[in-house]
Amino acid sequence: MSEFVAKEALAAKAVEDYKALQDKMGAAPLSPKDRAAIAQQEMPVQEPKARARVMSEVALGYTKEQAVIEANRCLQCKNQPCVNGCPVNVHIPEFIAEVAKGEFKAAVDIIKQTNLLPAICGRVCPQEKQCQGQCTVGKMYKSAEKAVSIGRLERFVADYERENNLVTPPVVAAATGKKIAVIGSGPAGLTVAADTRRAGHDVTVFEAFHKEGGVMVYGIPEFRLPKAIVAKEVENLKKMGVHFETNFLVGRTNTLDQLLTERGFDAAFVGTGAGLPKFLGIPGENLIGVFSANEYLTRANLMKAYMTDKADTPMFVAKHVCVSGGGNVAMDAARMAFRLGAETVTILYRRTRDELPARKEEVGHAEEEGVVFRFLESPVEVIGDENGKVKALKVVSFELGEPDASGRRSPIKIDGSEHEIPCDALIVALGNGSNPLMAKTTPGLDVDKKGHIIVDEKQATSHAKVWAGGDIVLGAATVILAMGEGRKAAAAINEYLAK
Repeated sequence: MSEFVAKEALAAKAVEDYKALQDKMGAAPLSPKDRAAIAQQEMPVQEPKARARVMSEVALGYTKEQAVIEANRCLQCKNQPCVNGCPVNVHIPEFIAEVAKGEFKAAVDIIKQTNLLPAICGRVCPQEKQCQGQCTVGKMYKSAEKAVSIGRLERFVADYERENNLVTPPVVAAATGKKIAVIGSGPAGLTVAADTRRAGHDVTVFEAFHKEGGVMVYGIPEFRLPKAIVAKEVENLKKMGVHFETNFLVGRTNTLDQLLTERGFDAAFVGTGAGLPKFLGIPGENLIGVFSANEYLTRANLMKAYMTDKADTPMFVAKHVCVSGGGNVAMDAARMAFRLGAETVTILYRRTRDELPARKEEVGHAEEEGVVFRFLESPVEVIGDENGKVKALKVVSFELGEPDASGRRSPIKIDGSEHEIPCDALIVALGNGSNPLMAKTTPGLDVDKKGHIIVDEKQATSHAKVWAGGDIVLGAATVILAMGEGRKAAAAINEYLAK
């Protein structure tokens, strides 16, 4: 757990460091050694105990001085390893060079050559495993955490552009007369919509929910990704001429084939995500107070259950919440529980801290806010009271066995280790599977045994005129990986329609 430092103190220190940096740069160009010696800038955040009860964003973003200082840590490597680590190949050294000069609008324009959602990616992408994981500075320190803070700089310039009314919609080519249907308005769908619209095609996005944004709206909490930012990105697409039809469930409202025939679409992209929750398969999971993380977060994020006076849905009131899982969704659900009134929140994970798949930053934020972690434990039964409500979990302990071929150690149950944990709600955050609706209503669309749509190297499916990408292909992945697949699919669709 990191020690909390107030934003004001960080800002004041940054001003001093900025002046010192300007003086040094004025004397002579910074050498690689000089750059490596610049202190990494810490992200200002809200005070932990206060933020745990409010929905406003936890991370507060860099100041201008912090952004310039952090950008000057970049070594401008000629081989650009960070670009290779980015699923959409953002021109990272180029945009950071503009930040280092204080040219923030020029920086975001560079990013938008390949990524139209920098304010979102800067907040939720696992940069430490992607671009920052390849950063030379991080490798010098032998820690991705010490790499140049690429994601925070991306967020800063995107916020600067939006907050100063400098957003300029991409140029759209002359109309081609071709129509494209995009199924799903998540990160993959929005990326395809942008890239195909830029090519001059008529694009319509179909969204099953009443709001656009997909997982960025229903899955990721407000305190990590403000919904106003997602809405702004959607609005920018509308200004480009992209059409949206909400409350439209492809497979029910119309089938995919009906869109291609009766409505005359020339090509379609399926980016419906992975929204089918997985459960533990243990006794008592049908008791009142057991939720999938998918449902729990959708009620809170999309339907604003925390606004009890005017929410679109009721929210189950629980004081002692347990969460089963160790990924980012588990962290989101646990932290959301505090914001919905829980007094205690406990995460149960059947491996150790070292195996947690969640981002370290999210784990740290959860701990700062009071979430308790119980490692090497997992529920085997949900215990109810006389009214059918959750009152406790029966839990077993584990130890880790020898590493398998991949190097991962499997948990082994310890006999006789059963014990109970009192609670009044259980949130199951074990990932999501693919909704079978699309495959069942679209003859000729091949899927694998897990329900993922099968695609080739250009994201083309077995169905003529249909491409797919994102979680419906990958399984539950990340926003930026979904966008990467969207970019490949859009390029293939544009190539196909050009012929």
